[in-house]
Amino acid sequence: MSDTLSFGERVRKALIWRSGTQVLAQLISWGSTLAVIRILDPSDYGLFAMTQVVLVFLSFLNGYGLASSIVQSEELDPRRLKQAFGALLLLNGGLAAAQFLLAPLIADYYNQPIVGDLLRVQALIFLATPFIVLPEAVMARELEFKKTAIVNLFSAVIGAIVALSCALSGLGVWTLVYAALAIFWTQGIGLFLSARMFIWPSFDFRGSKDMFAFGGTILLAHVLWTVQSQSDIFIGSQSLTTYELGLYAEALFLTTIFAAKFVPPLNEVAFPAYSRMQDDPEAVRRAFLKAVRLIMMVACPFYLGMAVTAPELVHVVLGEKWLPMVPIVSVMALVMPLMTLQILFAPLNNAMGHPEISLHATLVGAVVMSLGFLIGAQFGVMGLAYAWVGGFPLVTIATVLLSRQHLRLPAMDLAQAIWPGLSAAVVMAGAVYLAKTVLPPLPVFASLSINVLLGACICAAVLYWLAKPTLIELFHLIFRRKRKEEPESNLQPALRGTEPR
Repeated sequence: MSDTLSFGERVRKALIWRSGTQVLAQLISWGSTLAVIRILDPSDYGLFAMTQVVLVFLSFLNGYGLASSIVQSEELDPRRLKQAFGALLLLNGGLAAAQFLLAPLIADYYNQPIVGDLLRVQALIFLATPFIVLPEAVMARELEFKKTAIVNLFSAVIGAIVALSCALSGLGVWTLVYAALAIFWTQGIGLFLSARMFIWPSFDFRGSKDMFAFGGTILLAHVLWTVQSQSDIFIGSQSLTTYELGLYAEALFLTTIFAAKFVPPLNEVAFPAYSRMQDDPEAVRRAFLKAVRLIMMVACPFYLGMAVTAPELVHVVLGEKWLPMVPIVSVMALVMPLMTLQILFAPLNNAMGHPEISLHATLVGAVVMSLGFLIGAQFGVMGLAYAWVGGFPLVTIATVLLSRQHLRLPAMDLAQAIWPGLSAAVVMAGAVYLAKTVLPPLPVFASLSINVLLGACICAAVLYWLAKPTLIELFHLIFRRKRKEEPESNLQPALRGTEPR
């Protein structure tokens, strides 16, 4: 077996392990989340969302960029590994102390004393971070995702058990805090043992300039991404009630399910895969376009379907008390295919040695979305939703234009990759909307089932007509076993392995 074939098979297996177990872990997590949502009040989620702004903002300093430099480097230097471990311990210990000390001030800003208590306990998450980030980076570099997937699956089960137990015990918002702690510490212990990271940290950082330079660029991009993604809650908390904020936060959770839960695991495989292929830009470009085509064939129908079935979906999945969030979901779902597309570019740019492109793109996003949320907040919770519709297309266009400079990515090629999924989604959404207007009133579960079945059939038919080869390719990627007698060029296995990210 050639080295290229071996690499392609490793990527394919990594994708299956990372994405396959991610689906199972998410099903467990969502099952628990949906049960907990029915028990807790929207105000609990509003309080928790306030703490997440702080936690996510401080997380930009957790050293993820240092770990990324290990993945991107051609060789794994043991001394650099020890330096990265030492830096991660220092950074995250400092973040835990900072959050603990800043908690009272943040509680005063929100005018919610309980937020201070929540933040002090959540500071323990940072202490687990070094034991998650470094082992993940080392195993990702070798495309070893089996152990990572098993640990993540186990942590999802533990988190679900803790969440349900706390919710049934009447702990309210503390349910969300304890569940997060259980997940992080289970991951930290499990990944550290699985990767056999039995090394001493080094606090002698001489000779680590390249590592900190690469990590620093990604760190700045993370800062700006945090501003972009958390400014809505930070700004909205000053004019919205905790109830309204809870509705918005859970609408955001629901509408970003695919983009935030399924695409990042694929990106985790794409980054080391692209890094290993960076000497062949044409192969990377072709693989990226195929990845876009495959992922958008899922994302576009998923989100447009969500927009048109939002009333039934929210009623069935979350319960009647969450129905006020229906208009928010309907509006925000329309723009989420663009978010899915936009986040596909970061691992590509980073792997090709251009993290500054991601930095510039997130700078645009931070400015555009923050201004949008400042304006939208003046019109209540729906104003925040419409800020997504007005701002994120600009962010995506900026990301594409910036990336094209170095990746030689023709706009027409990208449009052709998006077209099958988008066109199928538009036809499907129109048919479902029409069916809803003509069909007589039905029980909500029956109505949702009919709409989903109708939409799936129409979408599948359109995709079969427009992109039959891609559908077959996706099926082969997941299910086919390589036969020895099957001829294949040296380039094809690597491309097949890196397409879905």
